[in-house]
Order: sequence, then structure tokens, then C-alpha cells
Amino acid sequence: MVQIASRFFVLISCVALGLSTPLKRTIDQVKADVADISTKVTTLDNAINAFPMTGGTLLAALGIHSSATALVTTLATATTDVTATGPLEEQDGSDILNAVLAIEPIIGDALQQIVVKQPAFKVGWSALPIGGLPALILQDLKNLNDKTVSFSDALISTAPADLVDAATNLRDRVVNAFTAAIAAYT
Repeated sequence: MVQIASRFFVLISCVALGLSTPLKRTIDQVKADVADISTKVTTLDNAINAFPMTGGTLLAALGIHSSATALVTTLATATTDVTATGPLEEQDGSDILNAVLAIEPIIGDALQQIVVKQPAFKVGWSALPIGGLPALILQDLKNLNDKTVSFSDALISTAPADLVDAATNLRDRVVNAFTAAIAAYT
């Protein structure tokens, strides 16, 4: 009986140690996160572009919100993973920066289109059974901006020194695009 209790205690101790030890993320996880961000940015951009200037539906509007929420979650996870991975090697830092640079035009299009479609959300929404879509979009834009800045800052803090300026410039361009979109809904 004592031997069983002793083995049980060892098992519980190992499990507790495993739970208390922070997981070290890998560069492959960060690259997978960036790929997931790219997919979710594209999904959001497609949902925004598909929303018509007149006659938008509740389902289409909620699709935009759902896509934004999924992207916020993915950005938060990616930020945690980048931070846990630590300093990036030169090649990995370059690969990740290039992957994020490839997403920039899609982000730009999504933010431009959300500004262009702003009148459609005001007009189209008044006929739908729920109000407040512009306020919901504004909140989504603020959340996306906050998570994008956090993710960018994590990448900048772990980037090789020679990539910091390029990563910072990328972050600043995206933040400027968010600022314009947020202003359209404020």
C-alpha cells in the first residue's frame, strides 16, 4: 500500500512540475501563427469586400465581426508564442518579417474597404433587426489595432538588430492604416 501511495505521489509531482514549467515555443509555432494570421486576415478582407453597399444582411455583417474576433484571438496567441520563443535567429527573423510583409497589402485593403463601406453599415443596418453595427465595427477595429500592436511589438523585441527598423516601419504603417479606419467610425 505504501508503495502504491509513493508511486502516486511521484506521478502527481511530475504532473504538477509539468504544469508549472512554462512551455518554450518554437520558431515553427511562430511561423504557423503567422500563416494562421494571414489566413484570418484574408478571411476578414473577403468578408468586408463581400458586404454590399446596399442591402447588406445581418449574417454578412456578423460574418465580418466573427472574422475580426477570430483574428484578435489568433494575434493574442501569436504574441504569446513570439514572446515565449525569445530572440530570433537572423534567417528566422527574416522569414517571419517577409511573411508579415506579405500580409500588409491584405490588411491595407481590408482597412480601406471598411472605410469605404462605412455608409453601407449605417444605412443597411437601420433596416436590420439589431442596431449598433458601426459601434461594433469600431470596437473590432480598436481590438484588432491593440492586438496588432502587441504582436508587432513582440516581433520587434525579438528581432535581430538589423531587422528592427524594417519591423518598426511595418508596424507604424499598419497602425497608421488602423488610425484612419478608426477615425472613420469615431
